[in-house]
Amino acid sequence: MNKKNLLGMTLPELKQVAVSLGMPSFAGGQMAKWIYTQHVSSIDEMTNISKANREKLNEHYQIGCAKPIDAQHSKDGTIKYLFPVVTTAGADSAPVATKFVETVYIPEDDRATLCVSCEVGCKMNCLFCQTGKQGFEGYLTATDILNQIYSLPERDKLTNIVFMGQGEPMDNLDNVLRATEILTASYGYAWSPKRITVSSVGLKDKLKRFLEESQCHVAISLHSPLHEQRQELMPAERGMAIEDIVELLRNYDFSHQRRLSFEYIVFGGLNDSKAHAQAIVRLLHGLECRVNLIRFHQIPHVPLHGASEEKMESFRDYLTQHGIYTTIRASRGQDIFAACGLLSTAKKKAESK
Repeated sequence: MNKKNLLGMTLPELKQVAVSLGMPSFAGGQMAKWIYTQHVSSIDEMTNISKANREKLNEHYQIGCAKPIDAQHSKDGTIKYLFPVVTTAGADSAPVATKFVETVYIPEDDRATLCVSCEVGCKMNCLFCQTGKQGFEGYLTATDILNQIYSLPERDKLTNIVFMGQGEPMDNLDNVLRATEILTASYGYAWSPKRITVSSVGLKDKLKRFLEESQCHVAISLHSPLHEQRQELMPAERGMAIEDIVELLRNYDFSHQRRLSFEYIVFGGLNDSKAHAQAIVRLLHGLECRVNLIRFHQIPHVPLHGASEEKMESFRDYLTQHGIYTTIRASRGQDIFAACGLLSTAKKKAESK
């Protein structure tokens, strides 16, 4: 019999588990504390639940945590972990296969950021992204999204989480929302939503739902302010144009704690001209936001190359001078293929055959 995972369940669901097994409802709260505060790896560690009730739980349930099976260490301190995951064919589908995802731990001064994945591969097929070249292999459950945090050796050092790993978060929205709910709930990790950033290329209806159901920061993959060019770089532009994304975002308040950012990979000779900078200024005029410029990291068989440091700095300065707070993101973990756009488990898939 396949046991169900407790990791990834909300407090009401844990209470329902307790009641269904003839346990008092408050046992659900005890389970939540053991899982999300104490990070136990087995039900037997829940010592304030009677042995008889632990046996009932063990018969049908497990914690659902799994340690990473590999770690690669960069010379800059970044660590890329490989986690086993059980993918599904859809948000409400049964598990279909055990695969792998990459998760990146990025320490920096007094901060420690974790870049988590939400899918194996990705459907978006952006031209510049190695994950997209892998293709789509399945959605991660909330259990496996959270396990990247739960089973991380540096878990207690984390200050921030970004959903910028493998997969498009809005394409797996139900599980991403469940994970962020547990991360921010008082019964869960009790994190402030401002410690979590969720990225998106922009998907119709899904982005709107996320904006209304979550208070986490939002990062939009921009990469070109021009419709035709963005469509060539990012096929998702056909479904929701960047102008429509920005129009939607104007309906929400980003002037207080919730932050809106736009991610912009700078390609040499392609999207780094003054005309592009001017188009960004027009597109984002009056919107409370920031732009993060990202260095492009070469991937095989893609005829794109990064812009010079001088070009990136002049691009940044132009945007800043025209009222858009702009930074150049430091590149981390490039030597272990952990930098932006380089995550892929296609090789691991081939090795496992």
